[in-house]
Amino acid sequence: MLTQNPNEAIRPDFTTQEHKDARQKLFDEGFNADQAARSLSALWTLTNNADKEHWALKQRRRHEAERREEEEEEEHRQLIKDEQEAARLEDRKKNKNKYVPLVRGKVPSDPTIIPAQYALRKMKAGDYCELHYFTNKGLEDAKVSNLLAEPDALVMLPAADGLHSWVPAAAVKDPKSAPIVKDENLSWEDFNEAAPRMIASM
Repeated sequence: MLTQNPNEAIRPDFTTQEHKDARQKLFDEGFNADQAARSLSALWTLTNNADKEHWALKQRRRHEAERREEEEEEEHRQLIKDEQEAARLEDRKKNKNKYVPLVRGKVPSDPTIIPAQYALRKMKAGDYCELHYFTNKGLEDAKVSNLLAEPDALVMLPAADGLHSWVPAAAVKDPKSAPIVKDENLSWEDFNEAAPRMIASM
């Protein structure tokens, strides 16, 4: 079996002492020194050419085997990929909520405006609604109203001295019964506060 590339082999010099025994066999057959050396060279060339053909065939077979192996590996990788994709699609079908894209919204920078429910109901119904409910005073009244979970509840309100005190809910005015400032009596400051808030709530 060839282990070295015969294309890289160098033809020996058959006139040297190293090949004396080979030449002697040809001398015994009646060859002279020159004929013996040329005959040995020709024989080596024929053998080397045959080795080159065998080597080329061996390389073609090796390359073909490597190509088939690579194709099989690629088919195996593709099969695994297809199985993983099928499993992913099946999981996506079973767990749709798991793959819902996450929407990253901006954190609101504007303060939240929560007017009285009474005012919102009037606007929703298309009734006239006073701007008072969207002034600072109206929003404060609405805030107190929203804190009332039940009539007997207590509400903590700031006192005149800056401290907070608990006040019975019954003592807190309902925004509906609180005095309403008519639109024509609003100050320009209150109007400029309320108008944009009402528009934003529409």
